[in-house]
Amino acid sequence: MPPLLMKLVFDRIEASPMPFFVRPIARGIANKVKTSFILPNLERHLAFMEGELAVCDWFAGPEFSAADIQMSFPVEVSHVRGGLDDSRPRLMGFLKRIHSRPAYRSAVAKGGPYSLAA
Repeated sequence: MPPLLMKLVFDRIEASPMPFFVRPIARGIANKVKTSFILPNLERHLAFMEGELAVCDWFAGPEFSAADIQMSFPVEVSHVRGGLDDSRPRLMGFLKRIHSRPAYRSAVAKGGPYSLAA
């Protein structure tokens, strides 16, 4: 989650209104931090998680556990704003398995659909 939060903050810096003389400096710094630190870390985390799911369908072993509940939100956020796409089939499969669980569907039915701000 820390690299995802940092990406959110630096995306906001790049998109925020600011005085015209500060804009190129702020956006340049934000872009440099993202390309040299944040995005490589996100890639490293996604690669690690993809590798872990090569062993089992779930994060803590062959059975669904609390670890999968804990990991579901970072994987969801990574899909929306962290670069997770179909190039990582195990993580995308994990999301599909989470979304197909009866408890997940029941929670969405009771609470209504949610969307992570893009």
